[in-house]
Amino acid sequence: MVLLSRKATFNSHGQDSSYFLGLQEYEKNPYHQLHNPQGIIQMGLAENQLSFDLLESWLAKNPDAVGCKRDGKSIFRELALFQDYHGLPEFKKALVDFMAEIRGNKVTFDPNHVVLTAGATSANETLMFCLAEQRDAFLLPTPYYPGFDRDLKWRTGVEIVPIHCTSSNRFQITASAIEEAYQRARKQNLRVKGILITNPSNPLGTTMTRAELDLLINFITDKEIHLISDEIYSGTVFSSPGFVSIMEVLKERNLEKTEVWDRVHIVYGLSKDLGLPGFRVGAIYSNDPTVVSAATKMSSFGLVSSQTQYLLSVMLSDKKFRNYYTAKNLKRLQKRQRKMVSGLEKAGIGCLDSNAGLFCWVDMRHLLSSNTFEAEMELWERIVCDVKLNISPGSSCHCSEPGWFRVCFANMSEDTLKLAMQRLKSFVNSTTSSKNKSHRDLKSLTKESHIEKWISRLSFLSFHDREQDER
Repeated sequence: MVLLSRKATFNSHGQDSSYFLGLQEYEKNPYHQLHNPQGIIQMGLAENQLSFDLLESWLAKNPDAVGCKRDGKSIFRELALFQDYHGLPEFKKALVDFMAEIRGNKVTFDPNHVVLTAGATSANETLMFCLAEQRDAFLLPTPYYPGFDRDLKWRTGVEIVPIHCTSSNRFQITASAIEEAYQRARKQNLRVKGILITNPSNPLGTTMTRAELDLLINFITDKEIHLISDEIYSGTVFSSPGFVSIMEVLKERNLEKTEVWDRVHIVYGLSKDLGLPGFRVGAIYSNDPTVVSAATKMSSFGLVSSQTQYLLSVMLSDKKFRNYYTAKNLKRLQKRQRKMVSGLEKAGIGCLDSNAGLFCWVDMRHLLSSNTFEAEMELWERIVCDVKLNISPGSSCHCSEPGWFRVCFANMSEDTLKLAMQRLKSFVNSTTSSKNKSHRDLKSLTKESHIEKWISRLSFLSFHDREQDER
């Protein structure tokens, strides 16, 4: 072991999170309608599989794009040979046009300010390397995407300090919460370099209000720090209020060509809006030329293949198709989200009102045996192992209130979603009927579970995180 690096041997990747554990449990016993009908249904993965038929139809009608041809002539050699890591100009142009269209063309983007990366994960980590040093900190509103503990911290050494948001105001960011997080970081001798938000929110499925965005801009102006707006779900907003990009607010406040303008950066990708996570297409957009230059150099460690760029440049340049796809996809997302909410209501479960994303933020506090994170982990274990649904507990998202769960709805068929809701309803009914059972009895139901050892480990980590916050 002494021959390996500290990074290789130190367990700081974040795999201990219940979010990743749930994904692992699903892989061991995946549901299949015919081959494994009693398996675990995957509701912990934010994939959009609702509009593959639209993409496949376009591909069938555009064989040249798939076959590396332009005007009927092969460009295979051109794409197969070495490409500059700045990316194909035609793809960057098509990408920024698509980004502007999603935002109602209220803002435009300069393709020269775009850095292509192998997914949004790579984009966020690259920005960490550009903006911060080890032991510097970024503030993140809770609840936040569990993968950020890996994406932002593991290789960079950057720390995350949570901005604690609560259900009392639908988990919206407040001035007092931001200031409290900032001062807590200072007490831990951390230099705060910026704030990172996801808008629309993962896991809440909500768009940020104009007041929240103004608050954030005012704060980074006052503290002279950065703001990263991860807008990877910007094309999944299926009902009002609409999506407002941080770039739109900056322009409305006439902050172009100011220091603040250069300290705001956007992360985007095509894994959610187009449902193409396997294509590994992400992007950084920054108005700071130094950040663009540094990020471009770093991008050589995670490039998007030239074949992928060419195919998507042709697809996104087809304005008629992209308009049709976006409109159709949003209608399907809205319909599926309503089916999820309806199924939850029939099971006696509520959720946060949402208007975007591929998931619901589900309130199961009434199903807890006690108002503790230990009880949340106990409930989560039963849902994964007994109900056979993989969902993500709020504690994996650093939610400050036990009993909330992220449940995804767009990565399965309608029949599978219906079955999942039936399973959940049966579980709630059985739980309610045994409501008077003691906490000891409830624990005995999962005594022999093969993931019980993880619960104590996760409980320890949760306690350790809270202890760190209090220091």
